[in-house]
Amino acid sequence: MCGGLGFKLVIDPALIYGDGSKTLREGAITVTGWNFDSAKTTLQMFTALSEKYGFSLDVPFKDLPEKIKKILLYGDDSEIKLTLTSDNYSYSYKRRYEGVVTNLERRYHTSTSESAKREIEKYLRDLPCNSCGGKRLRPEALSVRIGGKNIWELCSMQITDLVAFFSALELDHSHAMIAAPILKEVNARLSFLTNVGLEYLTLARGANTLSGGEAQRIRLATQIGSGLTGVVYILDEPSIGLHQRDNEKLIATLKKLRDLGNTLIVVEHDEDTMRAADYLVDIGPGAGVHGGRVIAAGTPEEVAANTDSVTGDYLSGRKKIEVPASRRDWEKSIVIKGAKQNNLKNIDVEIPLGVLVAVTGVSGSGKSSIVNQILYPAASNRVSGTRLIEGKYDAILGLENIDKVICIDQSPIGRTPRSNPATYTGAFTQIRELFAKTPDAMERGYGPGRFSFNIKGGRCEACEGDGIKKIEMHFLSDVYVPCEVCGGKRYNRETLQVTYKGKNIYDVLEMTVEQGCEFFENQSGIYPKLKTLYDVGLGYVKLGQSATTLSGGEAQRVKLATELAKRSTSRTLYVLDEPTTGLHSHDVAKLIGILSRLVAGGNTVVVIEHNLDVIKTADWIIDVGPEGGDKGGTIIAAGTPEAIAGNEKSYTGMFLKKLL
Repeated sequence: MCGGLGFKLVIDPALIYGDGSKTLREGAITVTGWNFDSAKTTLQMFTALSEKYGFSLDVPFKDLPEKIKKILLYGDDSEIKLTLTSDNYSYSYKRRYEGVVTNLERRYHTSTSESAKREIEKYLRDLPCNSCGGKRLRPEALSVRIGGKNIWELCSMQITDLVAFFSALELDHSHAMIAAPILKEVNARLSFLTNVGLEYLTLARGANTLSGGEAQRIRLATQIGSGLTGVVYILDEPSIGLHQRDNEKLIATLKKLRDLGNTLIVVEHDEDTMRAADYLVDIGPGAGVHGGRVIAAGTPEEVAANTDSVTGDYLSGRKKIEVPASRRDWEKSIVIKGAKQNNLKNIDVEIPLGVLVAVTGVSGSGKSSIVNQILYPAASNRVSGTRLIEGKYDAILGLENIDKVICIDQSPIGRTPRSNPATYTGAFTQIRELFAKTPDAMERGYGPGRFSFNIKGGRCEACEGDGIKKIEMHFLSDVYVPCEVCGGKRYNRETLQVTYKGKNIYDVLEMTVEQGCEFFENQSGIYPKLKTLYDVGLGYVKLGQSATTLSGGEAQRVKLATELAKRSTSRTLYVLDEPTTGLHSHDVAKLIGILSRLVAGGNTVVVIEHNLDVIKTADWIIDVGPEGGDKGGTIIAAGTPEAIAGNEKSYTGMFLKKLL
């Protein structure tokens, strides 16, 4: 049924009617095409069904009989009578009621419109296969057991438990002879995964659920197992998502690879990794157009002694992120009762409001389960009326104290070359309006739309405003080349003839944020948006830089800047997941300043973080653990950084103690 995946992508009814507190007439079902306001036929169908089956459209959806819910969602085989009316005539006909879920599934599989499919994807969810129960295999394969367990049960165990299982496995002499070389390889691979801090994972874990850091460390473990020598390994920030305790394991693993006779080139911002390196190359001095030169090279000690190196400044202690003189007080809070999502042990979590809250703990301890799977979706659903999937918990209190919920993650700000920082922040709209007010534009009758590359008129039609064209290479990766008509400038010749202060619209998009701040200094609508981009450390990014070329950290900071440019409600909850990913210590200092600005406005910032500089500046810490996986899921400590540092049970506290 599921083709060995263990799950099927199906419409989840819970995402269609939410908590069921609304009636059908009030809009319990808000799917496009099934809303009473936009589709009169829907009202007729539901009215006909209510008359046929004897239920009311004014009863909360959750209180309707199960039979009626099933009919509404999945339809029935009988027909209902509908009437089409207009000013001149009335026409009645009969049709079978298809059901909301059945209709969505049919439209998703048959529609040729990508936008229509994206709309329906909001209601899709991976649910366990009804046939195998998520176990991926047929009963015949699952009937084969080793030590009393089948292959699915073994793959569902955490790696630490799996190591213990194979260590205690007892086989008779003949079976032991056969199994010896196999067990040797299995134990070696499990050992490699443990050494890179992934002992909390299960072998059945889907690759799409792994973070970038976890996936990279799995590949690293594979290379250690290969035993190759004379190889050059290139790693891009392998410490992402690692607690300081686990980072020590990673560094030991990297040294082991080096000692085998290999060369490791690591792109990294982590201070412990830099200090453990044999040779450092510091690129700078700034970012973008201000970088591109080797500022310092040598041992960590030599780079630390170089006064021209910003990295050296932080390694030597000449520059450092200071501990705040005081912590903010708080009165109100959000309380999650009985959190049971994933490995959470039916815990209560209190999240203070009006302060900077850091959620910490070793990898796999349950931080994301609390913040990303319970707090954010629950708050968003209650406050913003979204239909996000919520994790398991009993109750959540205090949401009346917030009026807005924003998740600032590292997902792309757009998926096409047309999306860029200028369009995402809204600055481009005002830039286009400014160009439309120039004498040349007014003389030619050009409006703001003329300077948009999303609509016809001013854009280059050969590339439809992308500036590049995609060449499909079939068995190879697609190749993108500049448009041969506009030369990558996105606009036609007539549009590019309109200038403001000597620059056309393409020239403006090619400006860096820093240049844009200077160019639009006197434009009150544009300058603040660009200034916030500059404040979050993105002064080197071009205004028109394609969203597809921005890193996750850059995309996250663009979102931060966009929120900073908006007027604060003073009751907003901001949720961030490891915003320091990809940031140098100098940029981390800027980030902390930005988060402090958000909190100073009366808002609440909840951040999942391993970076000690962010953690030590937080007003309140929620430390989850003590370990990852099944051995985690409890609150080890909660309090100010000073209180956490004094807690002997907290791994985070052990490392914080060195900084406070």
